[in-house]
Amino acid sequence: MTLQEFLQEILAQVRAQMVDGSPFEETVFSEIVMKHMTEVGVTVAEPVSCDYKGKVGQGILRLSGYAVSEDGDQVDLFVSLYDGAGAISSISDTDSKNAAEQCLRFLRLCAEGRAGDTLDPSHDASSLGEILHSIYKDLDQIRIYVLTDRVAKSRHFAAREIGGKLVHLEVMDIERLYRHMSEGKPRDELMADFGELAGSALPCIFVPGSKEDYGYALTALPGEVLRVLYEKFGARLLEANVRSFLSAKGKGVNAGIQSTLRNEPSRFMAYNNGIVVVADEVHLGRTDDGSIGISWLKGLQIVNGGQTTASIFFTKRKYPDVDLSKVRVPAKIIVMNQQDPADEEALISDISRFANSQNAVKLSDLSANKPFHVEVERLSTSVYCPDGVSRWFYERAAGSYNTLLTRMGTTPARLKALKDEMPVSRKITKTDLAKYLMAWEQQPHLVSLGSQKNFDRFMERVAEQCQDGWLPGVEDYKAMIAKAKLFRDMEKLIRPMFPAFKANIAAYLVGVLSRQLGEKINLERIWLKQGISPQLSQQLKIWADEVNTNLQATANGRMVSEWAKKAECKDALLEATYSAPMIGLPEIG
Repeated sequence: MTLQEFLQEILAQVRAQMVDGSPFEETVFSEIVMKHMTEVGVTVAEPVSCDYKGKVGQGILRLSGYAVSEDGDQVDLFVSLYDGAGAISSISDTDSKNAAEQCLRFLRLCAEGRAGDTLDPSHDASSLGEILHSIYKDLDQIRIYVLTDRVAKSRHFAAREIGGKLVHLEVMDIERLYRHMSEGKPRDELMADFGELAGSALPCIFVPGSKEDYGYALTALPGEVLRVLYEKFGARLLEANVRSFLSAKGKGVNAGIQSTLRNEPSRFMAYNNGIVVVADEVHLGRTDDGSIGISWLKGLQIVNGGQTTASIFFTKRKYPDVDLSKVRVPAKIIVMNQQDPADEEALISDISRFANSQNAVKLSDLSANKPFHVEVERLSTSVYCPDGVSRWFYERAAGSYNTLLTRMGTTPARLKALKDEMPVSRKITKTDLAKYLMAWEQQPHLVSLGSQKNFDRFMERVAEQCQDGWLPGVEDYKAMIAKAKLFRDMEKLIRPMFPAFKANIAAYLVGVLSRQLGEKINLERIWLKQGISPQLSQQLKIWADEVNTNLQATANGRMVSEWAKKAECKDALLEATYSAPMIGLPEIG
């Protein structure tokens, strides 16, 4: 797939999520990109769409979305520059910087505690402003991303300082997004040149390994190198499909690391278990004494040792007198040779599972090879839609959809045939499926927690279902797809109806539908029609207004997106009184 073809695919995804006459193409684009960034571990948490434009004096304020880490120590803000043109075009650094400046202006307003006096109190941005002000002094990382469907000249700009905090500025342009989505991972951007970072290649023991599996090296990383890498790449360095950054605050193991760094840095290597790194490429060279060493790594990520890495960075930042020149960290580097995304994810998951001992990794995180997902994938390859031609694609491993198109779409005609058979609008990821099914199971508060946390809860339920050997069959699969199509059709309906909290309204609306009519809904009809009726669409619009009203009322001044995560909110919303369902809904029966 070329970059131009990829752009067309993104535009098709935007259009597929629109309803006639909707003016929110930029919002849809932002949500698509932010969702992807979440799936590949670029963001610090699940982003929330928050489309805000305003003015303070002559200064323009802009925001498209935000993500706040669970511990309130990291924040990502997003601002979108959407063109919507069908051809590849460029965006100047000036335009990117101007957009970032508008978002910086919003951040400065929040940091100074002026958001409440300036922003519309009914808008989600006002509540966000209060949250940012309350946590600002404790923030360790702040990033602003400019999202664009054009090609940027520069993707990184010099950090800015606001309220004593460094704010990193990045651009997620169409080319960067293309590389990420084509590869199914953002590791290609993470490169360590040890000649530059450490002054020479790192001494190592290198074992090539099998071409079909992996090779590995054993070395010791200077503490300052790890610090610089974390400063440059942040939490992305610690992501590998299997776990998110574990906060460096308040954990006993981190206290011990900090103490050793401050008091006995030369003994760090003796005391520390070390880290495990996966990489896509390794280049060997010679050290100063002529022995074999690692010159550079490309596509690296730390799958074990996140606590060590983050603690080194934050300790040095808090205590500048810490001498990292004496710190060495033992490192095992696994060089991946896998070509299949699912096989690679499974291998990385196993590496992480067996390597992690200081902090447990939930088995629900290591899910790609679970029998449930393997079976759903198998069903997606064999069960065709009622037209007998097209089918849905279940993306068990990130990037497998694009890998399939690349591998089998060897000619323009064959590529078109594949896209006709499995259009991107019928691609479902693991986290997508978890969202659709958990909403139908009347767990909208868990869906509101974000894709990863909801997925963890979903996998706990799946584990209980499958403990006696149960696996989904054809009818189960059709019901899953029906619930997926219902959810997606409903999302399109409500998008133009509400300025904020659309994701929360969507999850709760499906929960309300399931509670009110769940046992009566004919999912087979939705499967056969591959969509919902105009009558059900109208009913959903009516209940959507009522769900929004109830969310606002029960929040009682709290930020709706936070209130929606509470079990108390679920109980209040699902038990609330709603208007009687319309007579004659085709899906009933």
